[in-house]
Amino acid sequence: MNEDIVIVSALRTAFGKFCGTLRETPTYELGAHVIEAALRRAGISKGEVDEVFMGCAIHAENEDFVAPVIARQALLKAGLPPQTKSMTIDKACCSSITATHMGINAIKLGESEIVVALGAENFSRAPFIVHPSVRLGQGPKLGHIKIRDPLVRLGYKDFNPVAVDAGDVALSHSVTREEQHKWALLSQQRYQEAKKSGKFMDEIVPIKVQLEKEEIVFEEDEFPKPYTSLEKLAKLPTVYGSPTVTPGNAPGLNDGASCMVLMNAKKAEEMNIKPLARILETGSVCDLPSNITIVPAMVIDHMLEKSGFGIEEIDLFEINEAFAAMPVTCAKILSKDNRSVEESIRRRMNVNGGAIAIGHPLGASGIRIISTLVHELRRRGGGKGIAAICGGLAQGEGVLIESLSHVG
Repeated sequence: MNEDIVIVSALRTAFGKFCGTLRETPTYELGAHVIEAALRRAGISKGEVDEVFMGCAIHAENEDFVAPVIARQALLKAGLPPQTKSMTIDKACCSSITATHMGINAIKLGESEIVVALGAENFSRAPFIVHPSVRLGQGPKLGHIKIRDPLVRLGYKDFNPVAVDAGDVALSHSVTREEQHKWALLSQQRYQEAKKSGKFMDEIVPIKVQLEKEEIVFEEDEFPKPYTSLEKLAKLPTVYGSPTVTPGNAPGLNDGASCMVLMNAKKAEEMNIKPLARILETGSVCDLPSNITIVPAMVIDHMLEKSGFGIEEIDLFEINEAFAAMPVTCAKILSKDNRSVEESIRRRMNVNGGAIAIGHPLGASGIRIISTLVHELRRRGGGKGIAAICGGLAQGEGVLIESLSHVG
């Protein structure tokens, strides 16, 4: 069996801002939309899909409680046959790259030939929480019930807020707050340049959204801040006790979905489907929970070691901007403190901007960075690229790809 795994479709919705245009669209509907769009682009019928793997980190939504088995709901909403197998995956920000890895493994094992991997998140629909003691009859007999917002702090009970660890680790590698501000500004600037060039037309698929009595077509990211500056960024306060992380050098709480179709290369050839890219290597690492800032660098080193490629042989990098601390610190680590190598990596990294501009719907971000990488490599006529992401408590996931086609 030909074990080469290829990507034949890669796309996303535009990403919405918190409580913005996508606020009324359930996560499973976002997922269904990108499934249909990705299959349509690839020229694959819904009945030909063997498995669906979907990443999602928020597993309840408002009054509907629709998120459990969200992959199953999304594929049924998309019109795939009810016999289609699926799995919902929660690995925080890593979720959709983990979904990609599971799809790759299913094809390698011969269990599937055509797999849909996707991720979706809708922060705007995250519910407020009432303590479970109320359900257990231990609440107040008289008086108000306290309601908590799970989106405040964005951390874990027994560990520091993520923003604290990100800032501390960046400083330990001599990556200053000012450097992080500069990267945040660069991310916004690169995004605006890419948008003006029409680059995101390759990866964004429009979605019709019903808002009150009006139906609109949503097709442009609504989170980017085109008018920011270093002066404005410097004035922003840090968050959650972090020494460096501010609202300006961090992404938002965003809504959106992303999707890829993966195939056995032999099957793609038989169906006369032209691949966009080939999977060369995958990687998954974990480290001390406080080291979330550096796990993208760790997974990149891991994949380079397994593949035998050198850092200079990688044409483009996508490192998810969970905070500006991540790409800047990882570039320094990957360079082995060689300043010229570090600058070279930065020039090749997040060349169309990153999550600080685009947004970061947790479950969707992994495949978003792969999709961005696929399309940019094609525009450049081919080459190799790495996408890497960190997830809660220092999990890291990545893929190494090679472009197989280019824009004619």
